[in-house]
Amino acid sequence: MRRMRGPAGVAGPTGTSHVRGVAVVEAPSVLGLRPTGVEELPEALLRAGLAVRLGAVRAGRVEPPRYDARRDPDTGILNPAGIAAYSAALADAVGGVMDAGRFPVVLGGDCGILLGNLLALRRRGRHGVLFLDGHTDFYQPSAEPAGEVASMELALATGRGPGVLADLEGRGPLVRDEDVVALGFRDTEESTAAGMQPLPAGLHAMDLGRVRALGAGEAARRAVALLTGGGVAGYWVHLDVDVLDDEVMPAVDYRQPGGLTWRELETVLRTALAAPGAVGFDVAIFNPRLDPDGAVAARLTECLVRALGA
Repeated sequence: MRRMRGPAGVAGPTGTSHVRGVAVVEAPSVLGLRPTGVEELPEALLRAGLAVRLGAVRAGRVEPPRYDARRDPDTGILNPAGIAAYSAALADAVGGVMDAGRFPVVLGGDCGILLGNLLALRRRGRHGVLFLDGHTDFYQPSAEPAGEVASMELALATGRGPGVLADLEGRGPLVRDEDVVALGFRDTEESTAAGMQPLPAGLHAMDLGRVRALGAGEAARRAVALLTGGGVAGYWVHLDVDVLDDEVMPAVDYRQPGGLTWRELETVLRTALAAPGAVGFDVAIFNPRLDPDGAVAARLTECLVRALGA
């Protein structure tokens, strides 16, 4: 497998991040999905000025191994060995950023990158995750039509599924049920009909309706409160951009109606990332090939800069 390219230096002198010492790691893996364009996410957001506007250090790029479109007969998953190896390499990169005292911002790629990010934290103790996604991604291989890890990464992270990914480095689960808050999802009817295993009772779930009932700010504050008690050392924030309303975020491969507004997402992110417990952040699934004029990339970059910025 190809390893991480070295750091490219500081992106610019005009950073306004309220998260001290931001470092961007590029993680263009589509091993858990398909090579449809999601792998171009890092370049698109960097070209739109994300690192420069944050004054972020460029901390390298973790290249994935070759994509194999064949479903593994033993696990029912696409690229299980490749994802396991990639997760370890990404964990090394993220861990290096953390050891240097910086805040990692990881640009995917598909949602399978969450495993590497959480592995980096698991090597360092007990942590939680704020899971912002239009889907709950809790499928088991038998119910996932294509065997895509991008539809099952939260199940794998909580220790459910084939051991090659559910027990990375013998450290599974990477995160406990009670240390997860899934926020903003709207796929319950679809996933139930598909036979996805239900979310466990101990996992904290706030679907889109619940977020709207509480208001984005209150929902985020409650999520942070849930993630900062009970002995966790901190929490990761995972963003799949399909948590956004389909009308404002059409540049995703699996579209569904509804979702958060830009303002709601910014509110949630600002609240979660400003809290002392936040230790890292990733963004995944945005497909630049579905954004030919770059307008969505520019708006997404603006949202992220506002969320991470002072």
